[in-house]
Amino acid sequence: QVELVESGGGLAQLGDSLTLSCVGSGHAFSEFYVGWFRRAHGGGYEFVAGISGDASAAYYVDSVKGRFTISRDNAKNTVILQMNKLTEEETALYYCAGSRVYGIPQRSDDYSVWGQGTQVTVSS
Repeated sequence: QVELVESGGGLAQLGDSLTLSCVGSGHAFSEFYVGWFRRAHGGGYEFVAGISGDASAAYYVDSVKGRFTISRDNAKNTVILQMNKLTEEETALYYCAGSRVYGIPQRSDDYSVWGQGTQVTVSS
């Protein structure tokens, strides 16, 4: 079974950049579609971006297109989310998660493996 651990969160100023990392354990990492979700205080899971197991296809929600970039290196069992031009509304707990669902899974229920989350706080 794959386990995921996120890192890289922290405090950022409005317009700043942060880089989140998701490192997986286990030999099946490349079999999983990996998505990044965020959950603001009191809210539900919001899908942000995802990348296919072979890294050939990435998907972004409209609100982050052009600002966020997702990438993965299966040799290092790592998925990176580069976040630029952060806004205060993007303050949330960010999770990486793994899914075996075909296509572009965007629902939290599609994901069977979750990290513990890393907090991103954006202030002005």
